[in-house]
Amino acid sequence: MSQNVTSAMPKPEHPRPQLVRRKWMNLNGPWGFEIDAGDSGLERGLTTRELNSRIVVPFAPESALSGIEHVDFMEAVWYRRTVTIPSGWAGQTVLLHFGAVDHDATVWVNGVEVARHRGGFTPFTADLGGVAEPGTDAVIVVRARDSRHEMQARGKQATWYNNTHCQYTRTTGIWQTVWMEAVPEVHIKRLRMTPNLADSSITLEVPVSQNRSGHVVAAVLTDNSGMRIEASATADLDLTPSLRLEIPAGSLRPWSIEDPFLYDLEVSVRNASGTVVDEVSSYAAVRSIALDGKVVRLNGKPVFQRLVLDQGYWPDSLMTSPDEAALIKDIELSMAAGFNGARLHQKVFEERFLYHADRLGYLVWGEFGDWGVSGGGTIGHNQQPTASFVAQWLEVLKRDYNHPSIIGWCPLNETHQVLHDRLTVLDDVTEAMFQATKLADPTRPVIDASGYAHRIRDTDIYDSHSYEQDPDRFRIEQQGLAEGKPYINRKGDGEEYSVPYAGQPYFVSEFGGIWWNEVEARQAVDGSDVASSWGYGQRVRSEEEFYARFDGLCSVLLENPDMFGYCYTQLTDVFQEKNGIFTFDRSNKFDLARIRASQIRPAAIETQE
Repeated sequence: MSQNVTSAMPKPEHPRPQLVRRKWMNLNGPWGFEIDAGDSGLERGLTTRELNSRIVVPFAPESALSGIEHVDFMEAVWYRRTVTIPSGWAGQTVLLHFGAVDHDATVWVNGVEVARHRGGFTPFTADLGGVAEPGTDAVIVVRARDSRHEMQARGKQATWYNNTHCQYTRTTGIWQTVWMEAVPEVHIKRLRMTPNLADSSITLEVPVSQNRSGHVVAAVLTDNSGMRIEASATADLDLTPSLRLEIPAGSLRPWSIEDPFLYDLEVSVRNASGTVVDEVSSYAAVRSIALDGKVVRLNGKPVFQRLVLDQGYWPDSLMTSPDEAALIKDIELSMAAGFNGARLHQKVFEERFLYHADRLGYLVWGEFGDWGVSGGGTIGHNQQPTASFVAQWLEVLKRDYNHPSIIGWCPLNETHQVLHDRLTVLDDVTEAMFQATKLADPTRPVIDASGYAHRIRDTDIYDSHSYEQDPDRFRIEQQGLAEGKPYINRKGDGEEYSVPYAGQPYFVSEFGGIWWNEVEARQAVDGSDVASSWGYGQRVRSEEEFYARFDGLCSVLLENPDMFGYCYTQLTDVFQEKNGIFTFDRSNKFDLARIRASQIRPAAIETQE
């Protein structure tokens, strides 16, 4: 077990770019740490004593960058750190934020329990008012439980010891930034922005901690030309004051792939005497999404979505990006290869990734990491997601609603349940997650479940997953869409998973996955043992064969006028899965010009018109 813990602060950037205050403190870096194999730490007094090891937060203990690199199962882990709260925050309340802790977290500060949270992908906050004040020390203790024996949303984390097929090294405990900020008694909570391209406006909802009489919320929208739009609302009239920012038609710059323009946004709260008591910085964009027959329109125009499956893993840091540059690099690599977006797969990505997608004009589908809920924890039939999934997914929607780059939601992925005469737990949770998504965000399309078990008859989007490797057979498989009979995932014996297709916009949201590793191919030619790896179908025998297969598979979907997009598997190799456009360390595997040329087609095909 490694103990190389650095004192340098990793990931120092503000973790929440859409709600930034000046008074905040990043708590990443060395923390006390201890593995609690039997989950008996509470009885053994781990809340009150120093821990036996050190870890670098926010990297999971399974990762190399954490300094621990313990990859066996851990029922529970503990963290401890003493922080001196700045005296300059006097008179304000201290909030302690966790970007993500996998999976069930309990937090104590100065011996007082201040938070409990379930779910490994979403943030939570502890209010330290009355527990730790500015100018004093806060002893922070965190216990994270992550049992292999319970039904929980894990995404691609393996529920058996070894990495196998498309299951990878686990993530336990803290894996996103921990930080503090100072807020006044009346303060702004998470903003909610709804753009309206038709009338050049943004509706801004500003929830506040208290609706004090005489308080006013105000917002100022600016751009780089000096345009200044102001709006205000009385904060004591409604629980969530709502403002409308109207942009003059001549000043409107819709957010798009070609011009991902972001307006600067400042929001404040003033008391009855006009004094500013809280202010935050943010940004906003205006764009529209609409469904028109089988077409998905962005700002009224069809855009063929050339998506890539992005699982967001790195060799030395697992689900946590090693640094800010890594987030940017993945988007830039994808765009260089000819993709214009990504399906963020089986993981809720860090907020800063979405910020960079916003500013770079990169389309993304948000997804929940729902795998890990079938019998024994493996992926199979009779999956049993729980009510906790709905709660966690609503936290995702609340966190990410404002990002213009997100153009659709995917609550569930590859659920398996044969249709029969009785409703199941899976049916209930699928319905709940779909309806919750529509209520929380009526502005974006929703796939009830990507691939396999479509259970909602009026799902906004219908899709399938196909890893057919022969382009000719793939074309035959997909040609029924023109007659309203698209390819639908079925059980091997022909039993149905899904309700019938009803004419919705349709795409193949997983295809390709072409298995290629140059070193292994050379070993096979030399007659030596081929290193163990995994991919879909028969691996190609040469790089030229890869180009031919990639071009042929993409052509089937690009040339289908009824297809609104596709998602190719995948951006990078991940551990043993060797089907990426790039290697796991983001090195080039292919000539990107040729990959790009297979995807960038004439405008008539690109726009489905």
